[in-house]
Amino acid sequence: KKISDILQETAPKPGVPADLQNLLSQHFGENRSVIEIEELKLSDSCFLPANDLTHSFSSYLKEICPKWAKLRRNHKEKKSVVMLVICSSALRSLELIKSMTAFKGDCRVLKLFAKHIKIKEQMNMLEKGVFHIGVGTPGRVKALVEQDGLCLNSTKYMILDWNWRDQKLRRMMDIPEIKKETIDLLEMSIIKLCREGSVKLGLF
Repeated sequence: KKISDILQETAPKPGVPADLQNLLSQHFGENRSVIEIEELKLSDSCFLPANDLTHSFSSYLKEICPKWAKLRRNHKEKKSVVMLVICSSALRSLELIKSMTAFKGDCRVLKLFAKHIKIKEQMNMLEKGVFHIGVGTPGRVKALVEQDGLCLNSTKYMILDWNWRDQKLRRMMDIPEIKKETIDLLEMSIIKLCREGSVKLGLF
C-alpha cells in the first residue's frame, strides 16, 4: 500500500515525542554501538508540549514560549537565531513565516532554504545582522552550520513542522531525503544541545 492510501484511511494523529525518539532509535539502531545509541537518546525533558492539532502556528508558539518578548529583547548575537523552525520545503517555510505574524512581534525572521537564495547571501545576512527566528529546510540549515555561517549556541527552541502534510499527504518525516537531512542535523549538534538542556524540541 502506498503511504498516501494508508493516510487517507486513518485520521491524522498528532506527533508526540515518542514518535521522534522511535524514529531516531530505528535510524541509528542498525549501525551504532549501544553506547553511541545511548548518547543519541532524547529524554522527554528535551521536548516542549507537542501540538495537539488544535493550534495555529502563532498560538502554538505563544503556548510553548510565553516569554518570547524578553528572549527577543535579550538576543544580541550575530550568526545565530533564538528559534529554528524546520520544514519540508521553501514554499512551506514561507507559509509558516506568514502564519507566525501574531506571535513574532517586531523580531527579524530569516529564510533558511536553498530555493532562489544563495548560501553566501544567507551567511552575509547572519554575519551582519541580528536575527531572532530562522525558518527553512534541514539541508540548508545543516549546510549553514557546517560552513560556520550559523551558530546554534544561542538557539533555545527548535520546532519541527511534524504534522503538516503535502499534496501527497506526506509529512516531512515521510520524505526520505528530508527525514535523512533532519536526522543528520539533529545528530550534528542539536541532540547534544538538547541533552545539555540548552535547546528544547517542539513538534508542531
